[in-house]
Amino acid sequence: MAQLSTRCIWLLFVVSVGALAAHATTGLETSLGALLHVDGLTIIMAAVVTFVSGIVHSFAQRYMAGSQHIGRFYGRLFLLTLVVLLLTAADHLALFVACWALMGWLLADLIGLIRGWPQAQAAARRARWSFLGGSALLAMALGLIALHTGAHTISQALPRIDMLPAGTQISVAALLIGAAMVQSALIPFHGWLLSSMNAPTPVSAFMHAGIVNAGGLLLARFAPVVAASPGIMLAIVGIGALSALLSQAWMLIQVDVKRQLGCSTVAQMGFMVLQCGLGFFAAAIAHLILHGFYKAYLFLGSGSGVAMKSPTPKQQTPTGAPALVVTGITALLGGGLFMLLTGKSFTAPDGGLLLTLVIVLAVLHAAQTMLRSTALTPAARAVAVPLVVLPALALYALVYNGIAARTAGLPMDVAPAEASVLHGVVGLLFVLAYVAVERGWHRERPRLYTVLLNMSQPASSTVTTHRSEYHAN
Repeated sequence: MAQLSTRCIWLLFVVSVGALAAHATTGLETSLGALLHVDGLTIIMAAVVTFVSGIVHSFAQRYMAGSQHIGRFYGRLFLLTLVVLLLTAADHLALFVACWALMGWLLADLIGLIRGWPQAQAAARRARWSFLGGSALLAMALGLIALHTGAHTISQALPRIDMLPAGTQISVAALLIGAAMVQSALIPFHGWLLSSMNAPTPVSAFMHAGIVNAGGLLLARFAPVVAASPGIMLAIVGIGALSALLSQAWMLIQVDVKRQLGCSTVAQMGFMVLQCGLGFFAAAIAHLILHGFYKAYLFLGSGSGVAMKSPTPKQQTPTGAPALVVTGITALLGGGLFMLLTGKSFTAPDGGLLLTLVIVLAVLHAAQTMLRSTALTPAARAVAVPLVVLPALALYALVYNGIAARTAGLPMDVAPAEASVLHGVVGLLFVLAYVAVERGWHRERPRLYTVLLNMSQPASSTVTTHRSEYHAN
């Protein structure tokens, strides 16, 4: 079972890559009646999903070796992969909802893979109820679309979105955003994700690298609905910014490896949704792809991140004017490089300014992290830091451009949101958050530390407090 499903997934990956190449050269698109429609976004997501699933399938052959649950694990994982592939291609509104609901149900079943482990079953129940709620929100949204447009497929309904009354259009957008928030574990719906740490590591890898990202895919598919109102787009920016900033603070005070990664995922999903609110849906898809690859790697390697080590003297972090010059110049070069490669401009009054600011802060943080983790001479740092950080940023920009090229002309290809006061406030909050992290305010203020720790706790029923509770199963 394990080898057969693994080989089938890798075969699907090869087919997906072939389809992606055909789309790049011929613009391949096809439909299967009113059920399926394969376009550029479908093919891109198929290649990503099958690649991550193939890695997880291969890794799990050793991880799950000897487990009495291996048959059920591979059966659920293989079926979940197929359901996600079907979701990315689904055109009929009812089929899209059915795939969305089944995706959540299968994931919850994998979280509670070990039937005799009470904490794992509690985590599965929490996830299952969350997904049921998200599926209900999605079903109501698509039901309203079908009712007012008379269309039963996504491709037919989106051009008729203007037929929805103003109040109904806002309601549909709110329902879609709610479904995306639940799926991507954005605040306040993050509880199911932070409570899912009892899931087997391969499940966590596939969940954080793929399934959680479905919220961004949902917003991209129905971009004309959420982008129809500037107010809705601003709300999405606010929702994404809140999750990104607060969950990043949570991550800083975690001591458990998987819980750190869980908080990081919520933060990354917040940034992904923020990009959707700025109107850069291609950037959001690029972000979810690169984050998915990286997060799968971190989860699958989380076991090697736990080791017994003797205390060592704290390494002196390079400070002073030379370090500030290196990091500052690298950050500015990074922002300029991103704008150059993606066509952003300081003179364009749109959300690209906020996106560029966040990129500059991310580059600044990456440069600072490199300085802390390497013992190089000032001259070597001046060369090594930009030499490592800037090519990574260029790769992100090129992936972004590639996604934009493959999805050009699709409904998600909308105009960027105009710059607003809220964008400025969010940008200021990101700058303040960066300063707070660099100054270590979360460590120096016990009350703040305690508040952040309490806010990021999983459900108590999902926490295993005694080793015997696990080994009994």
